[in-house]
Amino acid sequence: QVQLVESGGGLVQAGGSLRLSCAASGSISGLNAMGWYRQSPGKERELVAVIISSGITNYAASVKGRFTISRDNAKNTVYLQMNSLKPEDTAVYYCNAVIFARAYWGQGTQVTVSS
Repeated sequence: QVQLVESGGGLVQAGGSLRLSCAASGSISGLNAMGWYRQSPGKERELVAVIISSGITNYAASVKGRFTISRDNAKNTVYLQMNSLKPEDTAVYYCNAVIFARAYWGQGTQVTVSS
């Protein structure tokens, strides 16, 4: 069993900041990539940012320069610092973890950016 527990979503005004956290627990031996995806109504789930165990990161073009993903391997926790938020960033944000090539998902946390 793998559990991913997210926190940090909420309502913020445009230009504001939020920090998301996701802690992995359970059978996480072999934990490799951790990341964040988001899904807004009527759209497909899309990659926001990912970080692998070595620290290499990748970002969606739409968030590059505004969002920063980081990871505490000792705590099996991934963070997403979101700055300069825009209304189009409004979505449910899902934590993702890859363990032995299998993907696991958190329950999602709502981020709403008002204009």
